[in-house]
Amino acid sequence: QVQLVESGGGLVQPGGSLRLSCAASGFPVGFTFSDYLMNWYRQAAGQQRELVATITRDGISNYADGVKGRFIISRDNRKNTVYLLMNSLKPEDTAVYYCNADSSSVYWGQGTQVTVSS
Repeated sequence: QVQLVESGGGLVQPGGSLRLSCAASGFPVGFTFSDYLMNWYRQAAGQQRELVATITRDGISNYADGVKGRFIISRDNRKNTVYLLMNSLKPEDTAVYYCNADSSSVYWGQGTQVTVSS
């Protein structure tokens, strides 16, 4: 069973930055981290979970409209880790952020809270 562990969340003032990390382990036989499309989702209180950013095994990324130009997703296939650098944070970015690994099966991390407030 693939395990995803997020870290790096916390309280930050508007305009600040945070970098989230998601470390993956426990891949099935025949699979490696680079076989997975990696995604960051977020879920604000009372809202549906939404896709924030995606990165392919080759490093091609896509972003939700609301974070384009502010967030950067990256991955290190040697360290089995995906990152989300969040700049110019806004109060509306407050949410629990989840890491997701997508291949023949889909796996989720436990989430990390990001709170943007003065």
